[in-house]
Amino acid sequence: MSETPKYKRVLLKVSGEALMGGRSYGLDVATLKAIAHDVAGVVELGVEVAMVIGGGNIFRGIAGAATGMDRAQADYMGMLATVMNALAMQSALEKIGVQTRVQSAIEMSSICEPYIRRRAMRHMEKGRVVIFGAGTGNPFFTTDTAAALRAAEMGCDVLLKGTQVDGVYAADPRKNPEAERYETLTYLEMLARDLAVMDAAAISVARENHLPIIVFNIHEPGAFTAVMKGEGRFTTVTDTP
Repeated sequence: MSETPKYKRVLLKVSGEALMGGRSYGLDVATLKAIAHDVAGVVELGVEVAMVIGGGNIFRGIAGAATGMDRAQADYMGMLATVMNALAMQSALEKIGVQTRVQSAIEMSSICEPYIRRRAMRHMEKGRVVIFGAGTGNPFFTTDTAAALRAAEMGCDVLLKGTQVDGVYAADPRKNPEAERYETLTYLEMLARDLAVMDAAAISVARENHLPIIVFNIHEPGAFTAVMKGEGRFTTVTDTP
């Protein structure tokens, strides 16, 4: 397979839970380092990379609302958790020589840049990884939706969702080993089958902007790099099957 990557500019969405490794809460340093090395491998291919990281390993707004907390307030807390994860990933990337910028949808100028679309695009053109924190800056929207929105704004060729398994399944394969695995899907099939990989708002944004979605296992060493070359196991979601 050629070393030439299939895509020029991509956005990688990683859930907060993916950073926990084997822990039940917080950050696993070894997992953080492994993901950073995989991202570095993609940058070395000449691909422009942006990232969105969830905050579920620290705080989930919807879980806070379930305990009686005001939903909007809980979502703002979740947004702050995503910035914490973004800063952790920035540190891991810069320790291995990858220039990185964090931009937050909620301004906090002491620790990161505010989200400015043109500045983010310029960073990517210069080979820097841009990590978008604080979701969309609005409550009631998930980081999946934020990832689809930022990917569309940045003019990315593809939105990648790094998960715990190697693609989209009809059911959780960790609970049901017989669950059907899909190689390809359409946006409408994802919605109709209620496949809980990304929320409906995120899929709708991708569909409206003809933005392909690739779902793969973020914990498989080198998986991100392999996907960029069209290798490995993953599910592709597009307009047509």
